[in-house]
Amino acid sequence: MTDPIPFGHAMRKTYFNFDPDYTPLNHGSFGTYPTPVRQRLHACQRAAEARPDEFLRYDNPVELDRSRKAMASFLNIDANDVVFIPNATTGVNIVLRSLRYEKGDVLVYFSTIYGACEKTVEYLSESTEVEGEKVELQYPVSDDVVSKRFEEKLQSVRSEGRVARVAIFDTVSSLPGVRVPWERLVQSCKANGVLSLVDGAHGIGHISLQHLGKVDPDFFVSNCHKWLFVPRGCAMFYVPFRNQKVIRSSLPTSHGFKPLPKAGRPEIFNPLPLGIQSDFIAMFQFTATIDNSPYLCIEEALKFRREVCGGEEKIMRYCSELAREGGKRAAAILGMELMGNDEGTCFTNIKVPLPIGDGEGEIKTSDIHLAREWIVSCFVKDHKTYVGTYTHANSLWVRISGQIYLELEDIVWGAKLLKKLCQRVLTGEYLDSKPQH
Repeated sequence: MTDPIPFGHAMRKTYFNFDPDYTPLNHGSFGTYPTPVRQRLHACQRAAEARPDEFLRYDNPVELDRSRKAMASFLNIDANDVVFIPNATTGVNIVLRSLRYEKGDVLVYFSTIYGACEKTVEYLSESTEVEGEKVELQYPVSDDVVSKRFEEKLQSVRSEGRVARVAIFDTVSSLPGVRVPWERLVQSCKANGVLSLVDGAHGIGHISLQHLGKVDPDFFVSNCHKWLFVPRGCAMFYVPFRNQKVIRSSLPTSHGFKPLPKAGRPEIFNPLPLGIQSDFIAMFQFTATIDNSPYLCIEEALKFRREVCGGEEKIMRYCSELAREGGKRAAAILGMELMGNDEGTCFTNIKVPLPIGDGEGEIKTSDIHLAREWIVSCFVKDHKTYVGTYTHANSLWVRISGQIYLELEDIVWGAKLLKKLCQRVLTGEYLDSKPQH
């Protein structure tokens, strides 16, 4: 028996496929996957090309069932309550677009919501009667305060005679990358008669979700391609049986959709083989022609995590401890503070040493996005890396990801590079990239 490959650069060299000169400090955005999973992905794609109709019509549903059962076993949930979709944003859209809204209906969400999901709320407020209500958060902030402000918002909506239909919140938010007390928020929703929609984009493979079934949210979606080492794009979409009737259609509407009965209308032809799945499962089995090979890589990803990495606890411990220690070292190098609220996550958030304002030596508020974009562009084009850089509470921050293919020296290198880029910003170099009118 060979010795296990240690986490860090040896793991990267043996199992991951980055360019030698690339330093991946931003696992959180798009994730990646190891060689054994890539081999499984390519095997599925080859099978689909070798015998397209046989594989896509007959083999694919069988393989999808295997993936659903593997996911259900991993999360201790019922396999009949989980399907696969391309990404978490799609899941949020499926839920919100499935509901019928009336005047006075409200969608409640936090100011840290993922941008595309907030724009979904905005779109629905333009096209339907529903309105959005935002719970403002400014980190660092305690879980107690998060929960209190959420409760206060629900009570405020009720006192105005309006109805909070759905509340949307994260497990771990994106920017900033912080842990959200989603379990407590689900219980608040139950107590207030509000549907809970959990955007767990950064959930599975990042934090433990073994208690998902016990927490019992109304809807839960999580990207497998971010932290679980599954190829892009793949997300698990969990809908307990009691709510499956709410989801009238996949996105896009599939052959599995069952229209409401209508006198005199003939049945719409379905060219796919008949199955024995529930209506909910059938609806997501074939949602138009896409390459859903990533959905068929769940078992291989879980096997890699279990047999090569030593299991979930070992992975999460390494990644979170690397993020904690790397954050401390980076903050010391930059002479700045950590945000906090990231315990148990694989993120660290560090304030950037660039004062924002209209005084001497400060970056003008109107120019901060230009400075941010210049820093990011330098990371990518000149130094072959990427660090999530964002504004929060009138300050610029960076989010760095811990992962099993990284070591502390990688984060230290990134912090030293950021310090040099900030010094260049303070000379006004970034202004050269300002569009000329």
